[in-house]
Amino acid sequence: MTSSQALAGIRVLDLSRLAPGPYCSMLLADLGADVVMVGGGRTGAPIPVLRRGKHAIELDLKTPQGRSLLDRMVEHADVLLESFRPGVAARLGADHERLSRINPRLVSCSLTGYGQDGPLAQRAGHDINYLAIAGALGTFGATGAPPTPPLNLLADFGGGGLLAAFGILAALHERERSGVGQHVDAAMVDGVLSMMAMPFADWGTPTLPRRGAGALTGTMPAYRTYECADGRYVAVGALEPRFFAALWSELGLGDDVPDHLDPARFPGLTRTLEAVFRGKDRDTWAAHFAGSDACVTPVLEPGELAAHPHVTARHPDFALDRVPAVPRFSRTPAAPGGAPAPGETAAVLASFGLTPDDAARVVAPHDAAAGDLSWPPITRPHPHTERNS
Repeated sequence: MTSSQALAGIRVLDLSRLAPGPYCSMLLADLGADVVMVGGGRTGAPIPVLRRGKHAIELDLKTPQGRSLLDRMVEHADVLLESFRPGVAARLGADHERLSRINPRLVSCSLTGYGQDGPLAQRAGHDINYLAIAGALGTFGATGAPPTPPLNLLADFGGGGLLAAFGILAALHERERSGVGQHVDAAMVDGVLSMMAMPFADWGTPTLPRRGAGALTGTMPAYRTYECADGRYVAVGALEPRFFAALWSELGLGDDVPDHLDPARFPGLTRTLEAVFRGKDRDTWAAHFAGSDACVTPVLEPGELAAHPHVTARHPDFALDRVPAVPRFSRTPAAPGGAPAPGETAAVLASFGLTPDDAARVVAPHDAAAGDLSWPPITRPHPHTERNS
């Protein structure tokens, strides 16, 4: 953290686990916030790549000593983030009602799948379940095939971590006017419902008549992927007439540009474009369309990103285990942090009200697991952490 970053001076206690909460606090840390992960117990460790730029301590909140130390840190904190099922934070003494009496300026965020109330609030779930309840999963995938989730991007990261970060920043901004904090109830189902605003409005119309059909589902000839001669793919997004005209011309298909928005022409256009793109390999097509407004790009696999000129131009240090800190700021740059330097965590904990003796008792190794569970649960334990049954 440097004093020139946007969230410099903001202190965050992160009690969350798994993916959505740690992604939220990673975003805050990238912007300069001092983030302290509070671990302990058997609740699962944050995903390793989401731990960058954070400090780690272990507190047993089921003990009076653990709660006392948390209370002292809360006195100096700006934000507390948790991802327990509703009611658990209160049982641990980490709920907003109690903590706001210690620090009225505290912004607390509860990040859950279903929210703090409602019939499903106490149910367990994962990204795929939240997509299903929010009506998003029912729009993904091919007609006649099972709905297919887009990894866990939409609920965990978009409707979860990003929504929570947005809510926290809004509450911090409002605190500047009112002088008091508030509780943010960030539910992944709610986040997905919001992100589906346009698809919901289009549902049942020619734009999105049903799952697997419509302009943006990958079935329209002007908006889909095409296999190339080498078995790799290009993505075509030539929706507007001028873009499709550029595509048609640059493929050498003549000056008579067909109506690419007429569904009756879709089968013939699809066969034509499939045949043309299969005639050359992916990188030849990428070079052919370089500088063009035909909206044709290579479909890159993750392992290719570090060599792509656009990615490297904007993010020279890009690596799959070190995604960029975003967005860009003109004066207060975001920056991905690393493991704390020796003594750095103790100094940060002092700003949270802990003494050096307190810090010595609670500081956890940065690479230590904060629990016995990992996520996804299919991940095999590292040999050094495997236990005998």
